[in-house]
Amino acid sequence: MSEYHKIPTLYKRDPATKYKTLLWGQFATPELEYLQLDEWSFQEKIDGTNVRVLWKGGAVWFGGKTDRAQLPPFLMERMGGLFPDADLFADKFSSPSLLTGEVEPVTLYGEGYGARIQRGGGNYKSDGVDFVLFDVKIGPWWLKREDAEDIAKHFGVDVAPVIGFGTLRDMYEMVQDGVTSTWGDFPAEGVVARPCVELFSRDGKRIITKLKAKDFD
Repeated sequence: MSEYHKIPTLYKRDPATKYKTLLWGQFATPELEYLQLDEWSFQEKIDGTNVRVLWKGGAVWFGGKTDRAQLPPFLMERMGGLFPDADLFADKFSSPSLLTGEVEPVTLYGEGYGARIQRGGGNYKSDGVDFVLFDVKIGPWWLKREDAEDIAKHFGVDVAPVIGFGTLRDMYEMVQDGVTSTWGDFPAEGVVARPCVELFSRDGKRIITKLKAKDFD
């Protein structure tokens, strides 16, 4: 099952502090520096645990951030309730690819959150756990935001909320000032920013970045 890529922090980390603090103004990649004044989409970063849902060959699998990571039983039970069988996937994704002539595997990437997940999980949901979608990949293709929203609606799950648009400087000021979570009156973990048009670096990596509230502690 394809693991989700690492999201680089906006700025480089300071080796003098054992990488615990950031070197403010020193962008993590040249692409981020070049695109800093372009328009980016800001999504709330949820403090939970990574979850992957794979549909391939008519079967559904659930996984954590890596192939070795195991989801807690109570979260696995919730995932089984949200995605009870492969028929829901077949209804949506059974058309063959125009390029390969085959039905491509589908991976849903999201966050499991709620009680007993991370220290503040109960802020999101105090009486159980749930799943929020933040990315979809079909074969080699990452889907657009509107397509991910359509898929979330098909399965009856939430999608990570867009909380604004702007430059990377706007993102910095937003997180510095403090972002209130969409889930309630408590601080969001941070912000994930993507260019409004999907872009990739020379080595094929997605251009995407994040900034956490704790980076300002």
